[in-house]
Amino acid sequence: MAALIIKKLGEPVLKTKAETVIELNQEIKKLIQDMKETMLENDGVGLASPQVGVSKRVIIVQTGEGIQGFINPKIIKQGKEKTFDEEGCLSVPGLRLKIKRSKNIEVETWDENGREIKIKAEGIVARTFQHEIDHLDGILFSDRFNKFSLVLQRIKNFF
Repeated sequence: MAALIIKKLGEPVLKTKAETVIELNQEIKKLIQDMKETMLENDGVGLASPQVGVSKRVIIVQTGEGIQGFINPKIIKQGKEKTFDEEGCLSVPGLRLKIKRSKNIEVETWDENGREIKIKAEGIVARTFQHEIDHLDGILFSDRFNKFSLVLQRIKNFF
């Protein structure tokens, strides 16, 4: 295994929609292992392959069952309840923003063994899935932030 270099804001790969993985081969398995090491070395809770310069639909997420790799993840259900919570991103070091996301989601994906699975996630795990899947679509967390929501958050916190 080898830690990979994390791409930073401004790198074109971060704004490009990632390619679907057609088959789970040795290249993808190695990518998953290297991404896990990279995430751990950088104190992350999630990582998407575009963040390490690979435009494939692969993410790593710290779940209640440990650090897991997911291939071609897709959100198939989003709960109606939304929450604002602070997020950071390894590709945008030093920036933390409150982002509105669904509290509960259901994801259809392949696991590290190529099995098709569905995952129901809530809380920080749901937030991490949403954040990392955004990366696969060329969306950074800062793209989801707007000044109007900041004003609303501050007014709400005032009362």
